[in-house]
Amino acid sequence: MTDPMYPHASPDLARHRRELTPTQQAAFDAFGKAVFADGALSSKMKQIVAVAVAHVTQCPYCIKGHTKAALRAGATPQELMEAIWVATEIRAGGAYAHSALMLDALGDESRGA
Repeated sequence: MTDPMYPHASPDLARHRRELTPTQQAAFDAFGKAVFADGALSSKMKQIVAVAVAHVTQCPYCIKGHTKAALRAGATPQELMEAIWVATEIRAGGAYAHSALMLDALGDESRGA
């Protein structure tokens, strides 16, 4: 990352996290291995989903790490970009769907509620 807001992910940062909370870090590592193991979804598909979700959560570390993991699992750049477009549509659709709250509030105001 070149943005000074995000320090470069490094072995030193990983070591520091592990030193501060070794039990939690070990549990998180085990959780990640379990989540990304082949199951009903392949490891490749799970990594493609992770890339899409990382774009919605806007985590630069997740975007980079899961993109690399997805490529190692056999994902193509086209598959990754299509997944990002799906995430984009869902994110935009969520904003659109939530307009129902605004429309409801408009109705409350016109009813004096």
